[in-house]
Amino acid sequence: MKKVNLVFGTVYGSAQFTAETLEKALTELGYDAKLWQPNDISQFTPPQDELLVVVTSTTGQGDLPDDLQPWYYHLKETAPYLPELKYSVIALGDSSYDTFCGAGKSVDELLSELGAKPVVARLEIDACETMEPEVEAIKWLESWNQIVKSERAA
Repeated sequence: MKKVNLVFGTVYGSAQFTAETLEKALTELGYDAKLWQPNDISQFTPPQDELLVVVTSTTGQGDLPDDLQPWYYHLKETAPYLPELKYSVIALGDSSYDTFCGAGKSVDELLSELGAKPVVARLEIDACETMEPEVEAIKWLESWNQIVKSERAA
């Protein structure tokens, strides 16, 4: 059973609810899913033999939510080399802003800089198009699961 670490950064709760929904769905698919709470991840370096899914909203001028910043800056400052880590980013944003999904883009770029490899391209969910980001995330999970399953079989 493959372990999936879920990390989220939220302002109003949508990213947290989306991550919680994914945790339940991943468990139903047979994964060992762990939803990390923001106060538990400030020193967390994702194990390379596990999968990482980050769900984050964007605040301010494309900024990370306050609850995700300690983890992000820990990774940025310690700069662990993570060439075996497979990750995915789900970015929530509002396309009426120039900094649409800025936090998700920042997390995606940082993980890539650390050598980690994306399982799939970043999913950007636009609040102007959907009021239920968790529904879009569950749709996305279907293709994500197929890719992960095919990689494990290879």
